[in-house]
Parts: sequence; structure tokens; C-alpha cells
Amino acid sequence: MFGKILIANRGEIACRVIRTARRLGVRTVAVYSDADARALHVEMADEAVHIGPSPVGESYLRGDRIVAAALAAGAEAIHPGYGFLSENPDFVDLVAAAGLVFIGPSAASIRAMGLKDAAKRLMEKAGVPVVPGYHGEAQEIVLLASKAREIGYPVLIKARAGGGGKGMRRVDHPDDFSEALSGARREAKAAFGDDRVLVEKYVDKPRHIEVQVFGDNFGNAVHLFERDCSAQRRHQKVIEEAPAPGMTPALRKAMTEAAVKAAKAINYSGAGTIEFIVDASQGLKADRFWFMEMNTRLQVEHPVTEMVTGVDLVEWQLRVASGEELPKTQDEITLSGHAFEARLYAEDAAKGFLPATGTLHHLKFPDVAPEGAQMRIETGVRAGDAISPFYDPMIAKLVVHGKNRASALNALREMLARTEVAGSTVNTAFLAALAVDADFAAGDVDTGLIGRHQEALTAIPAPSDETIAAAALAATDAGVTGPAADPWSTLSGYAHFHTLVRRIRLCHGEEKILARVSARPDGRFQVALEAPHDAVNTHDLRTMPHAARWPGHVTVFEGAIGYTFTVPDPLAKADEAGAAAGSLRAPMPGLVKLVRAAAGDAVIKGQPLLILEAMKMEHTIAAPHDGVIAEIAAEGAQVSDGTVLVRFEDVQG
Repeated sequence: MFGKILIANRGEIACRVIRTARRLGVRTVAVYSDADARALHVEMADEAVHIGPSPVGESYLRGDRIVAAALAAGAEAIHPGYGFLSENPDFVDLVAAAGLVFIGPSAASIRAMGLKDAAKRLMEKAGVPVVPGYHGEAQEIVLLASKAREIGYPVLIKARAGGGGKGMRRVDHPDDFSEALSGARREAKAAFGDDRVLVEKYVDKPRHIEVQVFGDNFGNAVHLFERDCSAQRRHQKVIEEAPAPGMTPALRKAMTEAAVKAAKAINYSGAGTIEFIVDASQGLKADRFWFMEMNTRLQVEHPVTEMVTGVDLVEWQLRVASGEELPKTQDEITLSGHAFEARLYAEDAAKGFLPATGTLHHLKFPDVAPEGAQMRIETGVRAGDAISPFYDPMIAKLVVHGKNRASALNALREMLARTEVAGSTVNTAFLAALAVDADFAAGDVDTGLIGRHQEALTAIPAPSDETIAAAALAATDAGVTGPAADPWSTLSGYAHFHTLVRRIRLCHGEEKILARVSARPDGRFQVALEAPHDAVNTHDLRTMPHAARWPGHVTVFEGAIGYTFTVPDPLAKADEAGAAAGSLRAPMPGLVKLVRAAAGDAVIKGQPLLILEAMKMEHTIAAPHDGVIAEIAAEGAQVSDGTVLVRFEDVQG
């Protein structure tokens, strides 16, 4: 076993590797950028080395700096985590040339599976079924469009490099092919540095089922059963589970045998995942699955496999990379119970899952597992940390295991209801809505489920009067004791001859609320809502609300929903900067990738005006109303959250 390893990653996966390494007595070295100087993974590691500025291209993608850091720290091996350099064969070569061990597959194995088109040709030769499509080298638009017609619409354009849904477009009609191809190529180039694509038949009711495989350097390869990752938005996974619901013995046998065959075809060593697309239109059948791609690394969703098999996959990675054989044979790996993983993101589900930023002023996870279940919280952040625009906005993975799917799903719902985040827009309510969706609960899941139900899944009911009253009470600091108590604001202070009353102003969206809060002699609190109600609406609250105060705001938690109210500062001047209705602002920090209009153009509501690239995904910015453009951002401009992208001419009349 290694004595010291360097982890070439950040966030929750770096923390995850550190925990196993610590249990095995292996010392760890973290690397960090400017933005991560005080990150959790830096605090947890035995040592930490600064490798550059915040952008990934100047830090976490600088293989030379990472190798130099490993050598300077005396590390024997490098664990890549996932993302960043984890599937970069040139980095593997660089590690080996420095006399270090790469904790993962060989560069040859990564190259064999790194490009989807070449990988599919290789799998065809190995006897692994592949989805019908064009996987050739020629990239002329006329040829690709012709192949799409031959395959038959709908088709899927996919970047041949990378994954995570980047560079992927579904096309339903030939007239839309050219535009979709251009978008896929731009996104693929930005994310992977390679704009080449392949074209495949779009499966009508696709299930995304993948098999965890593991190989060693002695020719052994095993599978650790399957995971279902069909619950996706924008081609990115949301909730994963193991085993796959509705899995038949025949399909499991065929799929796992094909996965092991694929691993052996490239002499694979380490943790890997064979991803299959399954046609579920007529149920799960052994002849209706096809190879999509292989991820030559540890997957984000690996904890669900660990939960149902009892295997620590990171421990296996360290043991195999240090020269040991696989710890178990295929017959010794068993499947027990059911597990779910929900990805908690800083994102606005109601706005097309736009990534969000912000400071995690309040962050609280369940501290006790639901009854009859086991749980894991995989995170790389703490309360007070910032969600940076430089990296993936995942806050945590909530992982739960139960004796069967129903009990595990109930436990997941409870975990989501007990998770509290304030300071950034998050997807907790969306995850909770998905967990209770009738089709999802029944196991009738495919990759289009979220898209079909998106409006219902992302809808947040307006706060009730009781919720507003709770927010007003929380905004008074009532019940605060000790050094944080403010005798001038708390309702527990002294008032001569009368009940102490506090007037509170709140805002929820565009709604302005006025409330009067008082403490009753019996310990209850009375909240009278004066606006926007026609008549005073009074509420008696017997307990303090489940809420969090943070600068200028209060968030009230009702299950998985967090209702955030602004608490205006009566001494602050109104901010007029963003009051102009004739402007369109950036919803997040990003790069203006493409501009489709110019000053003087007359545009109509919904017309695409520009494409903003943020976190390696493209977001179309459309006209909010009809009008004439006075100014528009320049192509290539780097903008911050709230920057004016488009200004419209004043409408006279």
C-alpha cells in the first residue's frame, strides 16, 4: 500500500478519497486554486499545495503543476477523482514519466474508450451490442445530415469526446439539424477541446443503465452489478439508484457479461463504468440494450454501488494501483437492499436548471439516518463557503440505503425534507418532488421523465400566510439569547405598560409585506399581516419557526422547500440601478459565446439574442418582450451576474 498520495481534484470527491486513505493509514496531499484556499478538502488533507489561479485551465487542468506538486511533497501516486484530468491519457503518461503511479487505468485503456466513435467500433469487434448510428471520422455537415436521414429521425447528436450531456442535442426534424449541430459543436469545443460528433438513433423510451466494473493488473475483471441513472435533466444525472428498478435476471446476466467483456477487451485495470442505453418501450428485455460509452474512472454515483455491495471502491482503487489483486472474486460480490443518491445542486430548477452562485450562509444536513435505513452525506463544502462560478455547483450527494426500493425511497424523501440550505438557490424542492412523482415511485423511469413532468416538478407553491407570519417572526430575532441577543429588536425585551410590538417589512419576489409582531404573556407570538392583505390577518405562533437568518434575508423551511424573504434595511437607499425595465441582465457569471442580434434590430418576444456560456454549458438568452435593441453585449465578453446584456430603446406612444 502507498504511504502518501496526491489527490488531483477538489470538492466532495477529494474529501471522499481522503476519508478512505485516512482509514487505510495513507497520508494525503491536496491541491488547490486561489478560490479553494480555505476549502474543506484542503483542511482535511495532511498537506496542501497551491497550483494556480481559480480558472480550471490555470490550476486543476495543469498536469505539469500537479505532477510537480506530487514530487515536491514526496507522494508515490496520484488519484485523479472524476472530471478534470481523470480521463486524460496524456496526463497518465506525464504521471508515469515522473516515476509516479496513476490510480486508475492505463493511458492505452483511456485512449481506447476516450472517443465515443472509436470506442463503439472497438465494442462491435468485441461482440458488445452498440446503438445504431454513424461513428465515422468524416465530419462534413452534408454527410452528417445524410447519415441522420438514413438512421431516421429523431436522432441524437453527441460529442465524441467527454460526457455529462455537454455537446449533445436531440433533433426531431431535418430542418433543425444544422442549428443543432452548430450548438453541439460549440459546446463540445468549449468543454473538451474537440468539436467532432457522432450521430445516433434516438431511442423512444430510453433507460440509462450502467454497470460498475473493476479490473486489476493480473487479468481479472468483475462487475459490481448495475445502477440506473435514467432520472436526468439536460442529459445530466439527478437521482441514481441501485439496483435498476424492474431489472430482470436475463437482462442483468446479458448486461453484466457484456460489461465484463468490454473491460477485458482493453485489459482494463481499476474502477470503470460501462454505460448502456436500454429501450424500455416494451419492458426490459435482454436483446434491447446497447453500449453507449465507458467512463474510465470512478463515477459520481459510485456510493450507491458501495451501499448495495458493501465494497469501498476507493479502497479497491488504492489496492489495485499499488499492485494487489482484486480483493474479491465475482462469486463473492453480492447484492443487498436498495440505494439512492440525490445530487443537491446550487441551481434554479424553475429557470431551466440555471446554475446558481452564492454563499452558503446556512447549511444543515440530517444528523441521524431515517429509521431502518443507512445514510451518507458526501460533500465538499461547509456553512459559510461560497459556490463559485468557476466549478460545478454541486453542494452534496445525499445517499441512502434501505432493505428494498420502497423503504429506501421513503428514507430519501425524509432526508430531503430535513436538508436546509440558505444563501443560494438550490434544487432541494425539485429533488423532493421527483422523489414523490408517481411514475418515479413506481420505477417507471426513463431519460425523458423529468422533461415530461418538468413544469409540475419545478413548481413551487406560493408561501402561505402562516409561512409569511413565520418569516416575519424570524426576522425579529425573537427568542435569540446570549451574546447574540439584541435588546432593541428582540421581542423578549421590556416594554412599560404595554406589549412590545415590532413592525417588520418583508419582500417575497415582487410582493411587499408589512407585519406587526408581538409577544403574548403566555409565551406565544402574535403576527398581524397588514399587507398585501385587504384586512389584517392575525396568526398565533406557539413555537419558533424553522428558519434561518442571513444578511438581509430570512429563509423559512417547510419540508424540502425553503421560502426566502428579503428583509429591507430601512436606512438603506433604494437601489435604482436595476430598476430600468428596458434592459436584460445576465442571470449568472459567464462568457458571451455568440451574439445573434445587433443594435437597431427589431426583435420579438422569445427571439434568441445571444448565447451565454457558464460552467461549460450554453444558455440561450431570449428577448423578454418585443422591442428594438439599443445596445447588446459584445461576443467574447466575460460578464458577471447582473451585468446588462441587452438594452432596449424606449418605447414611445
